[in-house]
Amino acid sequence: MFKLDHVNINVADMQKSIAFFNKAFGLKEVRRKTAKDNEYIIVFLSDGEDRFFLELTWLKNMDRPYNLGDNESHIGFATDDIDAAYKKHKKMDIVCYENKKMGVYFVSDPDGYWHEVKTAK
Repeated sequence: MFKLDHVNINVADMQKSIAFFNKAFGLKEVRRKTAKDNEYIIVFLSDGEDRFFLELTWLKNMDRPYNLGDNESHIGFATDDIDAAYKKHKKMDIVCYENKKMGVYFVSDPDGYWHEVKTAK
């Protein structure tokens, strides 16, 4: 038996990404690991209710934006109040795609990753 533990994305600016996920989704840092030679920093974020984490990885030697391919991979967030979430994200100017027929929309983070927002079931 397996349980989902975490998902990882690489980021160019750790502080900017932590601030984004805190403001957009209320995620908070729960632990951090920094390499002894400062070659990488790994930060785990949590919603405080689950044991599933978002892992952000910063690599010192990355000298270009990450290749996101066709940007079909995404992290999905569910909310009890989709209207309030949508208004908040529109005000933040991060809504990048809407699919009203499916009842979802996507936001773009500082590194260009898309994240899905939908109504909690």
